[in-house]
Amino acid sequence: MSPAWWQWIASRDSLTARLVAAGDPRTFRVRLLTQRLARPRRDEALALGLPPARHAWLREVALCLDERPWVVARSVVPLDGLHGQRLDRLGERSLGSWLFRQPGLARGPLEVTADPAPFYPAPGPWGRRSLFRHRRFAVLVQEFFLDGMASDLGLPSR
Repeated sequence: MSPAWWQWIASRDSLTARLVAAGDPRTFRVRLLTQRLARPRRDEALALGLPPARHAWLREVALCLDERPWVVARSVVPLDGLHGQRLDRLGERSLGSWLFRQPGLARGPLEVTADPAPFYPAPGPWGRRSLFRHRRFAVLVQEFFLDGMASDLGLPSR
């Protein structure tokens, strides 16, 4: 992995804030792709410690600069961990806008992949995921960087 990509992949702060800064003066927007109750993929259920048939809250978004997707993200929250959190009201706001304001937020290790996003048709060089915990709340956040971002920022293909 190139050093330029490592700076994006290894960052543990808000990806939204980093995209806004890197994309300036472009307009940042979260485009809600889907939000629903459904069964997570097997690998997601394992990461969250859920039985395979258990439903979860799923949210998929595209993080866009001037309407061009740079990153697609998928968040998975076990239903029994929502504890009154109304994440369905986020709409086209980033999950990070809520998540990074939580005191005592803990982020697990980053897992990195060169596989494309399994829920979005555009290619990209890298993806990452990590588990966030805040008290009894847990969310698996998966982010896939797209070729459009690499092109716009002059990043290497890998």
